[in-house]
Amino acid sequence: MNNTNSRRGHTLSHTSGPTSRVARRAAALLLIPAAIMAPQMATACATCGCTLSADAATGYSALPGLRFNLEYDFINQDRLRTGTGTANAAQVVNAPSNPALGGGEIERQTINRYLTLGVNYTPDPNWNFTMLVPYVMRTHTTYGQQSTPYTSAETAPDQISGSRLSELGDIKLIGAYQGLLPTHNLGLQLGVKLPTGHYGSAVNFYSGPNAGTPLDASLQAGTGSTDLIVGAYYYRAVSENFDAFINGQLQAAVAHKLDQPGNDFRPGNTASVSFGLRYEAHPQWVPQLQVNLLRKSADQGALADTTDTAGTVAYLSPGITLRVMEHLHVFGFAQVPVYSHLDGYQLFPRWTATVGGSYAF
Repeated sequence: MNNTNSRRGHTLSHTSGPTSRVARRAAALLLIPAAIMAPQMATACATCGCTLSADAATGYSALPGLRFNLEYDFINQDRLRTGTGTANAAQVVNAPSNPALGGGEIERQTINRYLTLGVNYTPDPNWNFTMLVPYVMRTHTTYGQQSTPYTSAETAPDQISGSRLSELGDIKLIGAYQGLLPTHNLGLQLGVKLPTGHYGSAVNFYSGPNAGTPLDASLQAGTGSTDLIVGAYYYRAVSENFDAFINGQLQAAVAHKLDQPGNDFRPGNTASVSFGLRYEAHPQWVPQLQVNLLRKSADQGALADTTDTAGTVAYLSPGITLRVMEHLHVFGFAQVPVYSHLDGYQLFPRWTATVGGSYAF
C-alpha cells in the first residue's frame, strides 16, 4: 500500500561524477520508510492486507518539500487455505476451527480495492510528516455458517450471501525522525491510525440468506480502533548500481470504540519486515525487487473471528518505476505469496497488484 515517509530528490542529476553519484545514492537509499508506512487494511484474512513498500518504488530524498502519492491496490482473496496448505468446504464444516460451533463458515471470495492518497511534508532533512487517506472498495461473498456434516447443498448458489462497500477507511498520521546519522539514512517513526472509517455493523449483506444482517466486523471499512504505530528503517547503496533497504514496523490497537460486553471488537496486532533492492543504472526506469513479511495476531472480542484471523505470510514483489517527467514518477508491482501459515480457515490471494504515481513539488 501507500507508504509515504520521505521524499526523493527528483531533481537530482544522474550524470556521472563523484558528487552526483553520492547525491544519487543518498536519495535512492531512502527506501525504507515506505514499507513501514503501509496501511494494513482490515480483511477476512489475517495477512491479506497490502504490504508493498510503495515509496521504495518511487525513491526518496531528505530534501525539503511536499509530495503527493496516489496508489491503487487490487487484492482478490479467492482461495481457502489453512496452515501452510489449501482447504476445501468439507474441511471447514467437518473439521471446524471452533468445534463448539458445530460447523464452520464457508467463505467464497473477497475482492479488495484500495485507493490511497498520501501527502508527505518534509520541512528539513531531519523530519518528515505523512498523512495516508484510504478509500476502501470491497465485495464479499460467503456460503455462511454451515452445520456438520458437510453436504453439497451447503455450497449451492442459493446459499451465497453478498455484500459490498465503498467508503473512507482509517486515516494514518505518521512522523519520522531521520537525523540520527549525517546521511539521514537511519530513522525512527511514530504514528497513529485513527478510527475514521465506519466500523462494527455499519454495512449489511444485501443478498442471500444473510441479507439484512451485519457484515463481519473485520470486513467493514474501518476497525473502530485507535492504533499506535512504531517503526525503524535503514537504507544504503550496496554497489555502483544497486541500493538496498530494510525496515520493521509494529502496529497495535491502544483503544477501541467497540468495547461493550457482547459488542466488542479489537483488531489483532501486526508486525512487518520488508527488504529489497533497486537497480539504479538507468534513471528513467528502475526495476526493483522487494520481500514483504507480515505477522498478525488474532482479532479479539465478541464480534471477532478469533480462530481464523491470525497468521504469517511472505510475499515476493517485483516491479518497476518510470520517470515520466522531472517531478512525476509512476510505478507498477505484483505481489506473489511465497509462504503462508494461517490459523483456522482463511481466504487468500493468488497474487496482488499495485499501480501508482508520485508528484513532488
